[in-house]
Amino acid sequence: MTATTDGSGGPVRAHAATAGEMTEVHVPLHPGGHDVLGNARRAVALSVEHLLSRQDAQGWWKGDLETNVTMDAEDLLLRQFLGVRDDRTTKAAARHIRAEQREDGAWTTFYRGPADLSATIEAYVALRLAGDLPDEPHMVLASAWARRHGGIAGARVFTRIWLALFGWWQWDDLPELPPELIFLPRWFPLNIYDFGCWARQTIVPLTVVSAKRPVRPAPFTLDELHTDARRPNPPRPLAAALSWDGFFQRADKALHLYHKVAPRRLRRAAMDAAARWIVERQENDGCWGGIQPPAVYSLIALHLLGYDINHPVMRAGLESLDRFAVWREEHGEAGGPVRMVEACQSPVWDTCLATVALADAGLPPDHPALVRAADWMLGEEVVRPGDWSVRRPQLAPGGWAFEFHNDNYPDIDDTAEVILALRRVRHPDPMRVEGAIARATRWTFGMQSKNGAWGAFDADNTSPLPNRLPFCDFGEVIDPPSADVTAHVVEMLAYEGRTDDPRTRRGIDWLLAEQEPTGAWFGRWGVNYLYGTGSVVPALMAAGMSAAHPAIRRAVRWLESVQNDDGGWGEDLRSYDEEEWVGRGASTASQTAWALLALLAAGERENKAVERGVAWLTGTQRADGSWDEPYFTGTGFPWDFSINYHLYRQVFPLTALGRYVRGEPVLAGFASEPARG
Repeated sequence: MTATTDGSGGPVRAHAATAGEMTEVHVPLHPGGHDVLGNARRAVALSVEHLLSRQDAQGWWKGDLETNVTMDAEDLLLRQFLGVRDDRTTKAAARHIRAEQREDGAWTTFYRGPADLSATIEAYVALRLAGDLPDEPHMVLASAWARRHGGIAGARVFTRIWLALFGWWQWDDLPELPPELIFLPRWFPLNIYDFGCWARQTIVPLTVVSAKRPVRPAPFTLDELHTDARRPNPPRPLAAALSWDGFFQRADKALHLYHKVAPRRLRRAAMDAAARWIVERQENDGCWGGIQPPAVYSLIALHLLGYDINHPVMRAGLESLDRFAVWREEHGEAGGPVRMVEACQSPVWDTCLATVALADAGLPPDHPALVRAADWMLGEEVVRPGDWSVRRPQLAPGGWAFEFHNDNYPDIDDTAEVILALRRVRHPDPMRVEGAIARATRWTFGMQSKNGAWGAFDADNTSPLPNRLPFCDFGEVIDPPSADVTAHVVEMLAYEGRTDDPRTRRGIDWLLAEQEPTGAWFGRWGVNYLYGTGSVVPALMAAGMSAAHPAIRRAVRWLESVQNDDGGWGEDLRSYDEEEWVGRGASTASQTAWALLALLAAGERENKAVERGVAWLTGTQRADGSWDEPYFTGTGFPWDFSINYHLYRQVFPLTALGRYVRGEPVLAGFASEPARG
C-alpha cells in the first residue's frame, strides 16, 4: 500500500492491503502545529497500512499475547506428566526460556521487572527436562539465585503443585483443596461461584488433583534448589488465631486430617461431579475458558480420573494448547525454532480495538476491511447462558468473549467495545447489527453489580474470603467491579443514547466516587493509572460531562504532571505495589496513547502536553507503521500476572493520532444511528 498527501493538508490516500481495495483516509486540515500535524497525518497513513496488512482473511486481528516463561515451563511439565513430551517441542521451548534468562541467573515475569523466585524455579526445572545439566554455567547461576531467595519452600503454591506431581515436593506440605467443595450451595461462603471465573475453572480440577495426590517418576532430583536439602520445608509459624489468616491456616490443617478419613463414597461422588463440571465447560475448540491454567489442570484431573490420552476430550484439550504456541525461527549460536506459549488468545478484543482505530483514523465506514471485521464479530456473539447465569438466572444471553471460543464466559469489557466498534461500520445487514447490539446491551445492563459498576465476567463477585485462602497466593481470584470496565460500559451506553438511564447514571456516580485524590483512576486490566484514566475520561465526556467539571480538570492536571521529559507517558507494573511508580516509567506507545485519548476527550487538543505526546508517537514510529513496545502494559492480575499485547502498540496509537488529526474530541462518529431512549 502507498500513502500520498499533496502537502497542503488534503486527504491522505492509501491503497489497502487487500487487492482491488482503495482507501481514502479523510483527515481535514486544522490550523496551527503544522509540523506536528503533518507528521501525525503521515503516521496515521503508515499505521493504517500496517494494520490493514495484518487482518486475517476471515476479518479478525490477533496479536501475540506475551506473558512469561512459566507458561512454557508448565507446558513442558504437563507433557512430561501425560507422557506426550516430544524432543522438538522441548528444544524449541528451551531456546525461548534460555533467551529470557537474566544475567544474574533468574527470570522475571515482565520486561525489566524484578527477578521472580517461582518463575526462576519453573524455568530451571523445564531446562532440566530439556537436558540442561545443573553444572552448566547458566544453571549454576539460576540455582544459586533461587537458593539465596528462599528456594523451593519460598515458591508460590502453583509452583510447588507442579513439583509435587513428580515427587519434588510433598503433597502434605501443600494447602488442601477437597473436591467436596463442589457440593457447597451457591449461598454458602467459598462456594465455587464466589471465585472469579478464571480461578473457579482452575480450582475445580485442582480439587481432583489434590485428592488424588499423584506422583510421577522424577527424571532427576532438585536438591540444588533447596536452601537446606536435609530440611527442605521448614515449619512456618501460625498467624494469630483470631485473624483471617490464622483461621484459614487452622482450617487447612483440619482439611488435611479430613483427607485421611474422607468417606469413600462421598469423595467418589465429589470427583465424579467435578469431572462432569469440567467436561461440560470444555469449549468447541477443546480449551477451557480460553486460558492456560484451567486447560492444563483440567487435562491432569481428567487423566487422573481415567480419561485416556486418546480420549476425544483429552485430544481436543491438547490440540487447543498446541494452538497457543507461537513458533519462530532464531539464528546465530542458539539457532533453530523457538516456541513461546501464549496464556490465552485475544482475537475479539484485538478485532474490536482495530476496528475502532481504523474508523477513528478516517477509514470509510463501508470499507471492506471494516465490514469483514463486523461480519466476524457478529459471528462470535455468545447466544447461550454460561456461568454468569448462576447469579443472573433470568437474564437472556448476549455479548462477546475475549477469545476465539469461550461461550461459557463472555465478558462485559469485550461486549462494550464490540458494540462501539460495530457502530462505526456501515454493515450491509443493519438489522443483524441492531439485533446483536440490542441483546448485548440488555445483557450488559443485567450484569451490573449492586454498587452500580461492572466487573469483567460476573456480577457481584466481591466476596473477600477467597483471597484469604492459603492456596490463593497466585494473584486476584475474585472479579469485583473496576473503573476501566465500568468506563467502557458507560461510554458504550452513552453512544447508545442511554446516558439518562438510571442504571447508566449509577455507573457514572460510581466512577466519580472512585477517582483518586491525585485525579487518576486505578486500572484493573491495563497498566495502571494511565489505563484507568485513559478509559474513564473519554467515557465521562461521552456521557455529557463538561470539560470544566472538577473531576476532568483533576485528571488533566495529573496527566500533565506525569508526562515524561521526552513527551511520552509510561507507567511501570510496579505501580501496583509501590506508590513511587504510579504514573512513572519509560514512555510506551500504548500508554502515551491512553494519556492522549483522555486529554483529547477533555478538550485539550491545543495543550502543549498533547503536542509533545503526538510528537513522541510520530517520532518513535517504525518505518513499517508500527511501534516497538517491549514493556508490558496489559494486566491479568495486578502485579502478579502481566501481559504484553502485541497489538496494543498499534491500535491505541492509531486511535489517538486519528482523533488528533481529525479534531474529534471523543469519537469519530458512527456509521449507524444508535437506538435512543
